Amino acid sequence: MTVSITFLGGTGTVTGSKYLVRHNGHCMLLDCGLFQGYKLLRLRNWQPLPVTPHQIDAVVLTHAHLDHSGYLPLLTKGGYTKRIHCTPGTRDLCAILLPDSGHLQEEDAAYLNRHQLSKHAPALPLYTRQDALHCLKQLRTHAFHKSFEPIPGWRVTFSHAGHILGAASVLLEVGGRRILFSGDLGRPDDLLMAAPEAPPPADTVLVESTYGDRQHPHEDMLQELRPALQRLVARGGIAVVPVFAVGRAQSVLHAIHLLKVEGALPKSLPVFLDSPMAVSTTGLFDRFPAEHRLTDEAVHALSHGATMVQTPDESKALAHHHGPMVILSASGMATGGRVLHHLAQHAGNRRNMVIITGHQAPGTRGARIASGEKSIRIYGQEVEVHAEVVQLTSASAHADADQTLAWLRSMEQAPEQVFVVHGEMQAADMLRQRIAHELRWHATVPEHGSTLNV
Repeated sequence: MTVSITFLGGTGTVTGSKYLVRHNGHCMLLDCGLFQGYKLLRLRNWQPLPVTPHQIDAVVLTHAHLDHSGYLPLLTKGGYTKRIHCTPGTRDLCAILLPDSGHLQEEDAAYLNRHQLSKHAPALPLYTRQDALHCLKQLRTHAFHKSFEPIPGWRVTFSHAGHILGAASVLLEVGGRRILFSGDLGRPDDLLMAAPEAPPPADTVLVESTYGDRQHPHEDMLQELRPALQRLVARGGIAVVPVFAVGRAQSVLHAIHLLKVEGALPKSLPVFLDSPMAVSTTGLFDRFPAEHRLTDEAVHALSHGATMVQTPDESKALAHHHGPMVILSASGMATGGRVLHHLAQHAGNRRNMVIITGHQAPGTRGARIASGEKSIRIYGQEVEVHAEVVQLTSASAHADADQTLAWLRSMEQAPEQVFVVHGEMQAADMLRQRIAHELRWHATVPEHGSTLNV
């Protein structure tokens, strides 16, 4: 009996990762992500999968980021009742991320309805906070390196992928085949997270390609942040930093702490973390010491080196503060959340700064700010961008092209085939070419919706 994979997301784009593995009348969904960015992609979230939720026998997650887990509440709402398998770190992060995602979608729908800004009457959320809380009951955790069977005869093993807490590469052994899903690979030189483990032998590899067409710069985040924040302090401005609540927020906090310790920034520079989700995530770092590089002292500084902003009223009160100060707020691509209010408040002032901290999916506000657009739309209003825009090129939590190739090269033997996924078309195809030319392996970029035998 053949083993096949249907590519339901994460192909031609970095969002919506979903890979449906079929064998002998059973099927498993590897990742269950939400599409983000362009409206054309986001509309896919509303389209039914080619199998009903009842037909799926198991779900396995590589990690908790919404482009890998954010479709789960919809899947369970649609009738999926079986287990969702993940690492302990992924479970803890999903418990933070998914209810927040549902809440934001409810808020956005309510806003559109209140101001009659939607073509739909009424505008509906994709799912609610309650839907998200409900799906969490189906999560089951497994330790790294300890194999389990999500379906009888289907063997799964997690190995460390770096990237964020709980992130795993997944080895699936089924039907006499070994299929390795890289998940999102972290950097071997990451400021925060431990390096990814070397991959186990496999017949087929699905490898991410977020940065498949580029290399990270030699300078690190400290070298990039230092002069930017020194300029900000000198002119008494306010920096708005859209951050991913999981991983990026903590990296930037840690970097600012190190800059204060070395004396490059005044210890008195106020830093605010305005994201309840990021605040909760920051508190998890002392729970998983084996997955990151931080000392106990540095973990303590994460939680105490900034003012943790929880309530909406505390967030609104930041509008009355004067610079210099730094506000870290979600979301990381400025697609929603509290950061929109801070951008609306501060982006128009030349004294201020917007710091872009990582990959911005095409079509997002973050991508438009990064490309130099002088006006962005927030809550139906045009907001002028006069603030200095600083784009950190070193903050990514993804391996670059050279690092991804090095990870593949460390396999004990060449796989039969490599599928290049989770990248924009240019990045995916560039990595495909390098795998073919430098490693001399058979590599393909699958099409969205295609089914291939492995």
